[in-house]
Amino acid sequence: MYQLVINIKVNDNLYNKDPQSSTLGKKIIKNSVLMIDKIGLEQFTFKKLAKEIESTEASVYRYFENKHHLFVYLLNWYWEWLIARIELNTLNIKDAETRLRIILGVIVDSANRNTDVEYIDEDALHRIVVQEGTKGYHHKTVDTDNEGGFFLAYKKLVGNIASVIGEVNPDFNYPHTLASTLIETANNNLYFALHLPRLTDINAEGTEADLSESVVTMLEVFCFNLLKFDDKSQQSRFLN
Repeated sequence: MYQLVINIKVNDNLYNKDPQSSTLGKKIIKNSVLMIDKIGLEQFTFKKLAKEIESTEASVYRYFENKHHLFVYLLNWYWEWLIARIELNTLNIKDAETRLRIILGVIVDSANRNTDVEYIDEDALHRIVVQEGTKGYHHKTVDTDNEGGFFLAYKKLVGNIASVIGEVNPDFNYPHTLASTLIETANNNLYFALHLPRLTDINAEGTEADLSESVVTMLEVFCFNLLKFDDKSQQSRFLN
């Protein structure tokens, strides 16, 4: 299968110097993903990163103000990557329901990837988003971060999905709510299946592809059964 190399543009408020503009910056991004995937966000530090890349903490700070900004940068990169993959995989597909089904597959990361960035391990980054992604916006300074545009990529991703939901059912009252719920539900149930299995009906036994397929099926049941409601009062009763 062919691989399309894509360029991801991330909000420049998240960095002091664009890490994608230099060899050292790309090395910082690459090894940050690998280290956070291996040891977790709490244990990850610029000191450990500098040692791993055989550089100095000062060199890392030249690119990022702090660990939080670096982490949210990675989340933004992931969200922009999902946007690019959705656009690529739904290109020239006119039927809205078909596009929405493809989107659900991309959200769960089950489809064969046709994009490539040599300095990002997308599998590791996806695991980070599933395990720790909510830490990027579930914190006390989220409003300040929001004012800085830190979540514009996530909002765009949700908006794009909501637009397709609106095509499937123009009378549906909650397209953005459903779009964000689908993303969070996918990540939560992947995480629960692997670590807290009594919180989900998804079974983590079998291959990674089996797990992804099960989550996609679950999302399709939730999504398309809900979108069958074309009466707004029925939607409200269902959701309440």
